Amino acid sequence: MSEIAIAMTDLPKIQHLYTDGACSGNPGPGGWGTVVYFVDGLRHEMGGAEANTTNNRMEMQAAIAALKFFQDSGQTEAVNLYTDSEYVKNGITQWIRGWKQKGWKTAAGKAVLNQDLWQQLDALNSSKVKWHYVKGHSGNEGNDRCDAIARAFSLGQQPSLVRYNGQAQSANPTLSSLPNSTSQPTTIQSDVVSSVDSHSDDTPMEPSPISPAELVDDLPREVRVGQLRNLIDTLHIADEIAAKGYLITSSELADLMDINASAVTSRGDNWVWRNWMVSRVRREGNQILWQLERID
Repeated sequence: MSEIAIAMTDLPKIQHLYTDGACSGNPGPGGWGTVVYFVDGLRHEMGGAEANTTNNRMEMQAAIAALKFFQDSGQTEAVNLYTDSEYVKNGITQWIRGWKQKGWKTAAGKAVLNQDLWQQLDALNSSKVKWHYVKGHSGNEGNDRCDAIARAFSLGQQPSLVRYNGQAQSANPTLSSLPNSTSQPTTIQSDVVSSVDSHSDDTPMEPSPISPAELVDDLPREVRVGQLRNLIDTLHIADEIAAKGYLITSSELADLMDINASAVTSRGDNWVWRNWMVSRVRREGNQILWQLERID
């Protein structure tokens, strides 16, 4: 996965770093893509491939390339790094402190997966890097470009990459479609609606619906304790599935999480549920198979 070096002298300020990974099968042939956006509107693209890897490792490799480029640039101003991997973003900003304190062990006492790459990320990370999660396949130009690069490499192709040389570039995305350094990162919009409404003073307001938490509080204590026992049983099942490496279908995963099956498949290929990273592994017939990986 060698990268073509560019002169790091006289680079303009780096404004955004976008990263993404892809895998044809999980494990299987993988690819990663990184795009560096400069304040002058130009960009520099990087990418690479591995013959046998996982989607999570490719997501991490893309972030490593971005951090290495930023470090080599010598820039002292802060930079925004955007990833569509909750595994990478939460791992480097939250979980890694606990992993290191436990000697690179999870709460279950097992070795942290991908420790080699986590250590590289940790060594390259700094307070100058502002980590943001961006929803994948949502029309974000930087994320979509990284995805295209990563997928091409995972399929054994050689995508044409834009290299920064200080001159005008063709097909340069407009930075108006990307967050600037002072804007809020792209986030998933909440389903919560503001309590401020456009009712006039003489229009009676509808009574506020009772929240699920209020309904739970009204239940007898023994019922609530029973629900807690059921939850613990569910979490133990999830731990066993992860520990044994079992693959489960979308409907089985939905039953475990107590949600609709459609809500499972709509979340993408990799996402976090409670203490586990949930990854789409492969399709068998009309069934999608998923893997759980303990991450804390």
